[in-house]
Amino acid sequence: MDPEANREYKDSLFLKYMCDDPKRLIEAYNAIQGTHYPLDTPIEPKTLDGVLFKNRRNDISFLLDGRFIILIEHQSTVNENMPLRMMLYLGRLYEKILEKKNIYRRRSIPLPAPEFVVVYNGKEPYARESYLKLSDAFLSKEALPPNTAELTVKVVNIRYGENPELLGQSKALHDYSFFVDKVQKYIKEGHKLREAIRKAALDCEKHKVMQPFLKEHISEVENMLNVEWNLDDALEIAQEEGREEGREEGREEERKKNIRSLSEFLSVEQIAKMLKISVDEVNFSLGD
Repeated sequence: MDPEANREYKDSLFLKYMCDDPKRLIEAYNAIQGTHYPLDTPIEPKTLDGVLFKNRRNDISFLLDGRFIILIEHQSTVNENMPLRMMLYLGRLYEKILEKKNIYRRRSIPLPAPEFVVVYNGKEPYARESYLKLSDAFLSKEALPPNTAELTVKVVNIRYGENPELLGQSKALHDYSFFVDKVQKYIKEGHKLREAIRKAALDCEKHKVMQPFLKEHISEVENMLNVEWNLDDALEIAQEEGREEGREEGREEERKKNIRSLSEFLSVEQIAKMLKISVDEVNFSLGD
């Protein structure tokens, strides 16, 4: 998406596919928001590196008609902290575009209006469309005054077969969802990830799905999904461990392996908070 992007950051498949052709982004946005922008409408990429994950980019940010569109995919469970994370992300975006402007000047600085979308494509059933609000996390449950911050994230489900109306309006979203569904199906049947991807790619070729993208980028697709799904598995394990009390000695090696997987994407402090252990324990596992 950005020719000057730091290649140390690993793109997600969703980001790679959607940004490979800007028309896919316009088409997907129109389907999600009910707009009718021509597919040749100019867009300006604004994706940031290392905001949500240390070495991974699964977010897509771009300027469209005076709007900041922030689009993020979730393949596991929907994170209820997305409004907070979006707010922090937006601050970074505004900071980037305003770095050469004087924010203390008297007149108002024109700003792109932000829109926040999470695309859900996980394994579990989920509502076709829902909204997460920043205020849902506020400690005070009383009526809030008008000078309180609010941020709303739209969550749309693109899991294959669960939102046919939406996928019917965007071939890009439909094709991506179809491919991921096929990969998951073959994994359930007992195939290894690489073999599942190859078999799913053959299905896609037969049905003219994600072509010619898959033919041209199949090796990259294998690498990207391997990184993404390993991270999702590690996060799921971390969440389960966070609910359990005690640390059985017999699971110590599994814990260390999980911490090492998480360290590719999260800071030591983030891992410690997620697993409810000390920073020293995390460092010990990484240094062992």
